Amino acid sequence: MAVQSHAQKQFSLQSPDKKIEVQIRIGNIIEYSIQHDKDIMLAWSPISLTLTDGTFYGVNSKLSGTSAQLVNETILSPVYKKNEVINHYNELLFRFNNEFNLIFRAYDDGVAYRFVSTSKKSFQIKDEQVELNFPEDNKAYVPYVQHKRNSLEEQFYNSFENTYEHINLSQWDKERLAFLPIVIEGAKGKKIAVSEADLLNYPGMYLYNGSAKASLKGVFAPYPKETKQGGHNMLQDEVESREDYIAKFDKGGEFPWRAFIISEHDYQLANNDMVYKLASSAPKDLDFGWVKPGKVAWDWWNDWNVYGVDFKTGINNPTYKYYIDFASQHGIEYVILDEGWAVNLQADLMQVVPEINLAELVAYADERNVGLILWAGYYALNRDIEGLCKHYSEMGIKGFKVDFMDRDDQPMVAFHTRSAGIAARYKMLIDYHGSYKPTGLHKTYPNVINFEGVYGLEQMKWASTDVDQVTYDVTMPYIRMLAGPIDYTQGAMRNAVRENYRPVNSEAMSQGTRCRQLAQYVIFESPLNMLCDSPSNYMKEAECTAFISEIPTVWDQTIALDGEIGKYISIARKKNDIWYVGAMTNWDARTIELDLSFLGDGNYQVEIYKDGVNADKAARDYVKEVIAIGGNKKLMLNMSPGGGFAMKITKQ
Repeated sequence: MAVQSHAQKQFSLQSPDKKIEVQIRIGNIIEYSIQHDKDIMLAWSPISLTLTDGTFYGVNSKLSGTSAQLVNETILSPVYKKNEVINHYNELLFRFNNEFNLIFRAYDDGVAYRFVSTSKKSFQIKDEQVELNFPEDNKAYVPYVQHKRNSLEEQFYNSFENTYEHINLSQWDKERLAFLPIVIEGAKGKKIAVSEADLLNYPGMYLYNGSAKASLKGVFAPYPKETKQGGHNMLQDEVESREDYIAKFDKGGEFPWRAFIISEHDYQLANNDMVYKLASSAPKDLDFGWVKPGKVAWDWWNDWNVYGVDFKTGINNPTYKYYIDFASQHGIEYVILDEGWAVNLQADLMQVVPEINLAELVAYADERNVGLILWAGYYALNRDIEGLCKHYSEMGIKGFKVDFMDRDDQPMVAFHTRSAGIAARYKMLIDYHGSYKPTGLHKTYPNVINFEGVYGLEQMKWASTDVDQVTYDVTMPYIRMLAGPIDYTQGAMRNAVRENYRPVNSEAMSQGTRCRQLAQYVIFESPLNMLCDSPSNYMKEAECTAFISEIPTVWDQTIALDGEIGKYISIARKKNDIWYVGAMTNWDARTIELDLSFLGDGNYQVEIYKDGVNADKAARDYVKEVIAIGGNKKLMLNMSPGGGFAMKITKQ
């Protein structure tokens, strides 16, 4: 627990297992450092908040008291990668002259802190000081804002999608911001991941290094002053000018957690719960028992490109009935109507194109036990969230896929929280596409069932041949996915080896093998999981489609088995009595020994989908095998370049 020393100016807080220690110094400034088994993960780093009236939280602030507690509880998590989460930490709370509090928590897997304002009156925050000083010029996995702009301020308008650059901190591009999460290498192969949690009414944090030193700085989008409708099909709210503060409040409250996740082995990052643990609990006055995770037959990636039919395909009722029939036949819970069902350039979700009869489609889908989800541009939904949720929930629509927010300043973050709450009251699901990384809103509002903020498979419709999606696929699960679920949209049935990939909009393909696509349904956390390809293609691939259709999207248990950032990953997940295991490699062929001892005693049947002997030339080549395993729970499995494997394990 907390130990006070040095005339009440220096404090120490340890994790329950005592491996992690955070030291806090309070004097003219507040600063802290983090160690893991005596290895310095973060050197002394100052923190503070500056208000527009000249008040500082953390500079010359008078400490008036402290309190400590140990918490060890179990959080039920029904729409998640496990059905319960152990929340075990030591906490130290500092009180400062009835102005603000500062809370530190030490977990076995990291550290978090947050400011809490106790103000009874309105105030504005001019800036927040987040300085991260690392002990050495270590390498980091940096997701820059994708498009370089004329200024750092212009980068606040972005889609939060990019691959990672593996560079030394001192090599940071001074013209670019990076979004969270980010991972920095430490001593002895350890990693420290930086993210944030419980972001409900505050701007999201970017990181920046303009010093060429081993130090990063938090940067926040200022509050929008003037905005105008524009952007993609007039569905975005573009900032024309900004205020000289980042956030404003009517009274005090809690600010986001700054979270630092520490791993001794890379694979631990792929099964981390820090963000979920730190997020606010769901409102007690709302029932979320109706939330139904599942898979979605998706139209946009395959360009409504079905074939072997007697109607002209496109955004029309016959095409969507075909998708609904496919979903019904394969037990797929939802069909999405992506962009195009509402009249273009009107930003009005009450104006439906004449080719679509929504009431007819809802009735047709209901008869076949399929739910419909509607794509919604941000500006169109934000005009009347309440009215649209009421209208479409009464019609029988199950939710919205909301797109093109492309900001995380305070009003946009507040939109996410507000729309989630309104949708929950009308029992509607929300999938935040075109959005920043998750920060725990899926715990606070479990009807928020997915987030994008990921460089997903949609990129393969247009990405140039030098884009390395395969390496990204074995990097992102350790970094972006530790923040929460991803709307990656996998499931391609057209698969390409490295030299054969090319961007094709209407008949898109994936990089890597067919089995890699199957493995992604195990490895990627996604409670609302898309089947991105054409139903016509799936119906020609019965074995793969059966595996995808049957796989759960939320889990009772998750085990990260092995892996190394940027090289390979293997994960096991359990639902009821069935285990699924997935693995992927980068462009290196790889043989791994899979240890299945977690299955326990007994005999098991293992259904394996693995790369075929010629998958290095024809990426669609795969083999399905069914084997029995008993006492020896270890298997040797080969993966082709860009390959993977997936398996379903049942006890005999």
